[in-house]
Formats: sequence, structure tokens, C-alpha cells
Amino acid sequence: MSKQPRLATKAKAKPKPIMGTKRESAEPQTARLTFADNQLAQALFGAHSVHLVQLETGLGVTIAPRGADLAITGTASAVTMAERILVRLYDRLAQGGMVGTDEVAAALRMSAQPGGKISDVNVEVHTKRRVISPRSTTQAAYLKAIDECELVFGSGPAGTGKTYLAVAKAVELLVRGDVDRIILSRPAVEAGEQLGFLPGDMQEKVDPYLRPLYDALYDMLPADQVEKRLENGEIEVAPLAFMRGRTLANAFVILDEAQNTTAVQMKMFLTRLGENARMVVTGDLSQVDLPRGIRSGLRDAWDILTDVKGIAFVEFNASDVVRHPIVTRIVNAYDAVEKRRRSSAPYEHENEVDRKSDKKS
Repeated sequence: MSKQPRLATKAKAKPKPIMGTKRESAEPQTARLTFADNQLAQALFGAHSVHLVQLETGLGVTIAPRGADLAITGTASAVTMAERILVRLYDRLAQGGMVGTDEVAAALRMSAQPGGKISDVNVEVHTKRRVISPRSTTQAAYLKAIDECELVFGSGPAGTGKTYLAVAKAVELLVRGDVDRIILSRPAVEAGEQLGFLPGDMQEKVDPYLRPLYDALYDMLPADQVEKRLENGEIEVAPLAFMRGRTLANAFVILDEAQNTTAVQMKMFLTRLGENARMVVTGDLSQVDLPRGIRSGLRDAWDILTDVKGIAFVEFNASDVVRHPIVTRIVNAYDAVEKRRRSSAPYEHENEVDRKSDKKS
């Protein structure tokens, strides 16, 4: 039985805070960390200390490595945060996990978010091809909600991992034998196009809409397993219209792009939930492609089901975007313009006919 790695921490005594002020001492503080396992320490630091450079840039500290030792210098709060991140990532390595630039970036992002817990980086989803960890506090809350609730709604901008994490969780439960099948669905509504005007048979018509779901599957499972499970029905990818009249039991069901459902379609889909089934509904209310004046089924369900027991609602924002950094800036720019134009109001609130009806009643 291997011994748990030991971590020795030494730090200079910090000056007592002056009562009545929140300003941090400008005097640099230094903490020294000694890691028990030299091999794990080198994996923690990264090739050419790339992970330490990430922390230096993200926290504004200076980190000097020497063997399995580190000296961290900076403001008291930044030094403390660097210590916590390094200890948490070292523990992850000691437990057999991986630490790369993505995990360091995730720990930095979580440390910067209100209520963020660095320990959330250790919340993992295990699939055949990858081990996936949350990269933001909201992602961690989302994964925990999927574990705890039978129905989860995830709403927010592109690049926040709503669909990807849901597919990862579905694959994990399928491989583990907790569910018998995965059902992935999307409404076939995109940018004003209609299926009847697209070339090919029905499968060829809907495949472009479902491509992101296929991409996620191939990221989680070897290609031959994806093909085999698609053929034997363990994984089913189908447009929303194919869900009508079915009862989906012993399954993990995902509805993607749910902002493009109508209220009637959403009710139909939600009532398909059967025994020993889990359902995740994802969408982005800023990208509704429904005709103007038609209320989004995602917004409708969000308003109606908020207080229903057993249902969780997780809202992502631009700070949760985990794609290229420029994607975050793009999302922020569009959000700022949309707030001024109020262009999304017709999709987020009742249409004019509904409001008039309410007034009469």
C-alpha cells in the first residue's frame, strides 16, 4: 500500500491586518512548498515549468522551483491562492489523475469566480477515450445537478460546455451500465431553413442538425464503438419530431438547442421521461431561430417548472466559456449590444397576443 504523498508548507509570518481597512499589505509575502514525490512534483510543474508560468501570469506571483521545492512570492492573497491550487493539483496527480494546461486554467478560473471551489476541478467524468473535468464553477454545479436530479436544464451562451458535458455524462452512465441507451435529440430549426427545402432523404436532411452531437460522441468513445452502438440502438440520434408518442425509460435523454422548441414541443418532450431515466435540456436563449413572436419552449419551461421538485436549473454566462479566449470576448460584445437593442425580448417573454389575452382575462 503506497504512502500518501506528504506536503510540507512553510511561510513567513504575515503581518496582522489593520482594523478598519480592507487594503492588503503591499509588502510581498513568500511561501515555500515541499512536495514529497519528486516525480509527481515535476508533472505538477509541467514541461519547462509551463504550469508554474500559467500560475504566475494568472495570479501575478513569482514562483521559483528547485527540485521538488517551490518558493512563491507575491501579495498575501495571491500567494495563498497559488498554494491552494498547487496543493489541489498535486493531490489530483497523487490520486492517478492528469494535470495539464487545461486543468491549471480551470483551477485559475474557479479561484477567480465568486463562490468558486478549486476542489471542483477534481469532479470528473470518465469515458472510454477521455477523463473530463469541469473548467468553471458553473460546469461543476451542472455535473453535480445531473448526478442528483432526474431532469436538468442548462442555459447559456455557446462554448460553455452544456451539451458536451451532458453527452460525457450520458456516455459514462451507459458504459457503467446505469442506463441501457442514450437518446440525443434536437429540433430541426436553424436560421430560418426548413427540412422540406433541403436535399436528400430524411436521414440526410436531419444529419447536419445533429452533427454536433455525433462529434461529442466520437470524442468520448472509439469510432467503432460509436458505430456499433448506433447500429444496435444503444445510442439513438433523432430530431425532436421523432419523440412524439414514446416513453423513454432506462435512458439518458438529451435535448440540445432547446431554445428552438415551441412551448407545445417542450411539453411533449418532457412528458416522454420514463422509469430510471435522466433528461438534460440545453439551449441558448440569445440564439432563438423561431419566427418572431413565438415563445421559446425553453423559456416557457424555465418559467413554469422553477419550483418543481427534482428539477435543476443551471445558468451559464460568458465567464464559463471554455473555448478560445476570443469566444468569450465575442459573447460579451454581442450581449452588450443585445441589451441595448432588446432584440431577444420577443423570445424571452410572451408575444403580443398572449399579453393582450392576459389583460382581457
